[in-house]
Amino acid sequence: MKKIILFFFALLTVLIVNAEEIDIAKTAKSAILVENTTGKIIYEKNKDEKRSPASMTKMMTLLLTMESLENGKIKLNDEVNISKNASSMGGTQIFIEEGSKVKLETLIKGIGIASANDAAVAISEYIGGTEENFVKMMNDKAKELGCKNTNFKNPHGLDEEDHYTTAYDLSLIARELLKYPYVLKITSTYEDYIEVSGENHWLVNTNKLIRFYNGIDGLKTGYTDKALYCLTATMEKNNMRLVSIVMGEDTKENRNSDTISMMEYGFSMYGSESIFKKDKFEEIMIVDNAMDREVKYYLDRDVNIIVNKNIKDVKYDVEKEIYNIKAPINKNDIVGKLKLKYDGKIYEYNLIVKENIKKNNFFKVFNNLLSDLISGVRLK
Repeated sequence: MKKIILFFFALLTVLIVNAEEIDIAKTAKSAILVENTTGKIIYEKNKDEKRSPASMTKMMTLLLTMESLENGKIKLNDEVNISKNASSMGGTQIFIEEGSKVKLETLIKGIGIASANDAAVAISEYIGGTEENFVKMMNDKAKELGCKNTNFKNPHGLDEEDHYTTAYDLSLIARELLKYPYVLKITSTYEDYIEVSGENHWLVNTNKLIRFYNGIDGLKTGYTDKALYCLTATMEKNNMRLVSIVMGEDTKENRNSDTISMMEYGFSMYGSESIFKKDKFEEIMIVDNAMDREVKYYLDRDVNIIVNKNIKDVKYDVEKEIYNIKAPINKNDIVGKLKLKYDGKIYEYNLIVKENIKKNNFFKVFNNLLSDLISGVRLK
């Protein structure tokens, strides 16, 4: 009898979990919940359905901006000339004036906090030369990230024919955007003041969950008549960051409640298990033409897996591939890959060196050969 009771209890637990999976995004037309580092899909609902993304489009605009900052092509204190095209944008705006100059950092805040369309166009023209060229860059980047059901027609997200994406494709863009800590600094700001045309403007974050739900720190809201209410949210807890996306919600309240339900489900059912910590991983490879042939290599980031808390026996395989690299080697150069096989997928992590490795000279070569002869061992 005891075994029968335990069986039915276990069956009930499974049914409850499945019911939660079905119901956690009740009113969204499409939705997805993924773990940020691995991209593991925890929940999905019509994830590949093409829909208007509204201002979640601006995540790609911000991503191209972050890449340009990282590459040194632009700087936060750059003064951006405001065109008639940018100043005349409708919808949400920070009211930049034609012919004025506005700091790039101010425009980024306008996008990340207030979802300003005029700021998005101004940045697109500054980086791309023209808005049209920037849109091409957006679509090229989307293809590079593996977005198969995305086509952008503008950098702001106002409804336009053939402007569409999917919940899954947006998750790829969001995860790439989260590689830049500055983005979370901006999107987690609930209110701020910016100076435009000599006047201070008060910005309030369009994502109210930033203030009213502990832990959510981004990323982007959206609304148009066609897209309805949308939200890409992210939250970190217990060494795990989740990204949720809801599209086609009929009210702000439903948009927020579905997002919260997804987050609470994800953190209650899944956790992060550490396989290797980058600060504790250190191994040696042999580089024959290096000044010192024994070269230490390291992981560039922690290796974690996302596990269902109900599964006790977690099985995975680890393989290392060391490239045939010759000195000189520069600090942070990739010298190999660590491959983690888990849950039917292969995750790759870079192996790097942490210092410059010099090429050996004639005297060092002779010394190494002599040492090998004496020891009777030839290192390989």
